[in-house]
Parts: sequence; C-alpha cells; structure tokens
Amino acid sequence: MTMTLHDSDRLVAAATAAADVAGCVIRPFFRQGIGADDKDDRSPVTIADRTAERAIRAVLAERLPDHGVLGEEFGQERPGGRYCWVIDPVDGTRAFLTGRPTFGTLIALLEDGVPVLGVIDQPVTGERWIGVRGRPTRYESRWPGAIRTRPCPDIGQAELSCTAPEMIEGAPTPHWDALRRSAKRVSWGGDCYAYGLLALGQIDVVAECTMKIWDWAALVPVIEGAGGRVTDWSGRPLRADGDGTVLAVGDPTLLATASALLCEGRPTRS
Repeated sequence: MTMTLHDSDRLVAAATAAADVAGCVIRPFFRQGIGADDKDDRSPVTIADRTAERAIRAVLAERLPDHGVLGEEFGQERPGGRYCWVIDPVDGTRAFLTGRPTFGTLIALLEDGVPVLGVIDQPVTGERWIGVRGRPTRYESRWPGAIRTRPCPDIGQAELSCTAPEMIEGAPTPHWDALRRSAKRVSWGGDCYAYGLLALGQIDVVAECTMKIWDWAALVPVIEGAGGRVTDWSGRPLRADGDGTVLAVGDPTLLATASALLCEGRPTRS
C-alpha cells in the first residue's frame, strides 16, 4: 500500500518529534567524559544510548501505539504488525565517546519489512536528513546544502568511505581491497554521517559489513530519495536476515561495478 501524503506527513512528524527528544537527551552527555559498558559483541553502549532509546520509544508509543518497535538496546515490542519502527539511538558510539560529531540517531519505519521512512539526525551539528519512499529527501541544517547525490560514473573518480578497517574483517568475501584500489581514495570513519554526506554529493560510495537492520534501515529512504541506491554487496535489496553487507552509491551507474569488485574482485566490463 502506498502511503498518502497525509499519512506520510503524520509519520514524519512522529519521527522528527522522536529525534528532537533524543537530541535533548544526547547533547548534555556529549564530550562530558561519560563511561561505556561493553555489550556481548564488544561494542560500547552508554547512558546516552539507553536513555535516548527510551525517549524515542515513549514518543512513538504515545503517537502510534499500534506500531511495533525494534531498537538496538531494548529489543522488540509489538511484533507481527504491518508497521515497525527501527531505532539506533546513537549510531557511532565510539565516535560519540571520543567527542567526534560523526555519530547520529537513526529512526526508520518499515512497512511489511521494507523501509519507507528514514531519519538521520546529528544532534550536535543540527543536521537532519528525512527520507520518505517516493518523495525527495529533505535536508535541514544551519548550513546551505543541496540534497542530491552527484554524478560519478567512473569508479576511478569515486570517493569511497568505510567506518573502520576492522569492520572488513567480518566481510563475507575477501575483495573489499579491490574496491579500495579502484576508487580515487578512501576515507575512514563516519558511521551514519558518511551516508548523509553521500546524499549531499560529498561521497560516492560507502561499503560496509557486519551491519544490523537498525544500522541501515533509515539510510535506504534517505539515500534513494537523494538519487542514490542502497543494496547488499551483491546488489540485492537489504533484508533483516541478510549477510550484513551494505553498499551505497550516489550514482546508480556505479552499483554494478562496485558490486562486481566486492564480490569477484574485478569490475564489470563496459
């Protein structure tokens, strides 16, 4: 079912209200030397992560009590329905802990398992990307910026980004380095912020793995609404039960080449 304009506006209002509340929670903890606990997967979690997720859940429960919610920190509520919100309260906790403003809050809505709405919110810089399926992505910021991916059909001219080298250790194929060698250059770090920069035409390719649904669900409507594509490394739509790989390209013509390099170590023939 396609969302009506009224439906999408109501859902965006809920998502942005949740992001507003999360930002109010997160900002007082930024660069305050707070500690972190290690989860079972050895990733860090802080009081900011947990408190922000509780705040987001409270807003969504008040506004949309029949919708399901899945969050990184507190699991799933009301499963089995058509609509489910997916939350990562602080995507990039390592960046947050070290005082770098490249983390963000991710809020997505799935309809029958497909991302139809996504918000990337950077509560310190005041930047926010809002994507809705079938509509152009919206960018809110104190700085001017065109919300559009840039043309880049040649992988040799592409700016490639990945959050961390150790992420690639969990890759299902050994060919990430082939993509790195083919690109113009690679930059490390960024977490969800790198995907926002891709939507702004600053980055051309992001290729990562070991990603959970709360890491990528909000990114899909944002990037696709800005003219890009988001798939797994094989070029297939992302799924909750997928292999954890994510490939985002600003220019859709880059998708086949980047996917071939990641999966086979060689580009497609023109």
